Amino acid sequence: MIISATIYNKVWKALSVIAALMMLCPAVKSEERPRCVVADSVSRMPLAGASIFDHRGNALGMSGHDGRMPYVAAAAYPLTIRYLGYKELTVSAAAVAADTIFLRENPSELPEVVIESKSQKVLHMLAYVREYSTLSTYIDTVFLFREKMVDYMLPTDKGVRFRGWSSPRVLASRSYYRFIDTYGNDSVSDESNHHFSWSDWMGLPPVSQIPRQLIDAEAGSDTVRGKYRPAEITVRSNDRITVDVNVLNDSVSRRWVPSLNGFFSDDLDFETFKARFNYDNVAGAEIQPADLTSFSYNIESRGRGRGMFRFNRVDQPFFVTTYAEVYFLDKEYITVGEARKWAKITFKAEGIDIVEAPEAPELQASVKELVARVMNVDKGAVRLGVTPDHRLGSGRDSSKNFAFGRRVLTLLKDLVGITGYKSRKNMKKNWNEFKSERLQRNAQRYAD
Repeated sequence: MIISATIYNKVWKALSVIAALMMLCPAVKSEERPRCVVADSVSRMPLAGASIFDHRGNALGMSGHDGRMPYVAAAAYPLTIRYLGYKELTVSAAAVAADTIFLRENPSELPEVVIESKSQKVLHMLAYVREYSTLSTYIDTVFLFREKMVDYMLPTDKGVRFRGWSSPRVLASRSYYRFIDTYGNDSVSDESNHHFSWSDWMGLPPVSQIPRQLIDAEAGSDTVRGKYRPAEITVRSNDRITVDVNVLNDSVSRRWVPSLNGFFSDDLDFETFKARFNYDNVAGAEIQPADLTSFSYNIESRGRGRGMFRFNRVDQPFFVTTYAEVYFLDKEYITVGEARKWAKITFKAEGIDIVEAPEAPELQASVKELVARVMNVDKGAVRLGVTPDHRLGSGRDSSKNFAFGRRVLTLLKDLVGITGYKSRKNMKKNWNEFKSERLQRNAQRYAD
């Protein structure tokens, strides 16, 4: 009888588990339904790496290598889909429920750059940058929208004694921060003590070889496959070339971001790093920075490197995302002398206007709202509303502070050996004076 009861209990538990799994099967199947694909409106080809933003402007992720969008919560709609070189699109939940979302191409066009003289051996490039960055911890979130004017200076001849710079030099910048705590309370500002954006480190790509089968082709594509997914996808249409790079695929792909090589270390974990480069007026077997019309990048990292642990507790993780678009406004070849003059100029933010690129999409309503809130902040009233720190006032006991300062200074001198050095120097001085005095006295005595 006892054995029968034991067998009965085991069978009952097994049947209960099977019933529970059967109840979960419909839910699993519903989650595995085909996701919406982002594709080109003309070629109908999937677009990998399209950036997805929620209605607040926060980055949610990117389309996969097959163009499929990630799963998104209902509260995030309407979504904004951005893909450099295409017109931005805002979609509802109903639109995403369809099989495919098509984006229309919106290529950038810049006049071909011509070298007028052999003495013009430096390429000067001016660009407009628009970025969206987020810093998140378990309790706080900081959202940043920033616009910048930057320039680059590239020597075109190895014999030129001028290094230039391939990382962006900021000429003017406007920042709009939104700080949100765990309870949903928020505040805005145009300043922050914490630098977490990746945009200042993302420089220009180097000169690269065009895939052999695309050099003389009018149209075509080439894919360099990595271990698990495509590493580089190059697409050519006449004299326009687009390169999509998954920087994390392998170490070879890092050649596209040479200015960030120092960040690939054990204490910084990149979860996503994809870049897209658009070139125009391409001729020959190479693509060069002079051919760039725009580029974008999407970076997600756990940590930020370069001392960012000081933002919060050392043992508390934080996550950083940056999506940015760089549009080139002007390019020209100049002489080395002109380049040196450019390099010495100190730019003031209020002295340079920020010029928006014509191809840059209109800002989302939530970003416009953030900009308006920051612009309406009365900085004078904010400063007057802050209670002064009494320690910074003049009504303190200066004698105690002076004595405390002297003790600290003495400890610092002892630490670096200044006190010992000074005492040895004084001892030697006193001994020399004593010896001189004794010699004089002895001489006087002998004279008498």
